[in-house]
Amino acid sequence: MTTDSQRGPVAQAPFREPEQWKTGDEPMTAAQRSYLQTLATEAGESVDPEIELTKAEAAVRIEELQKQTGGGNRRSGARECVTSRN
Repeated sequence: MTTDSQRGPVAQAPFREPEQWKTGDEPMTAAQRSYLQTLATEAGESVDPEIELTKAEAAVRIEELQKQTGGGNRRSGARECVTSRN
């Protein structure tokens, strides 16, 4: 548990693997598509603009590209935070 200086203790949300996400089989978000394209360009790869990935597939690919490029926060950049709303 961490502390928020104005609100007190804040619980850390657990992380799940993309395959366990309740929304993992939904189409990737516009933000995921954009970030995937950015990372692919940085890695010298191309991404088919018509590719249709799920949120989980996009997260896994983003994490792979982050490892190649050294970009992004590997934990929160590609993983969905689990909350009571999921």
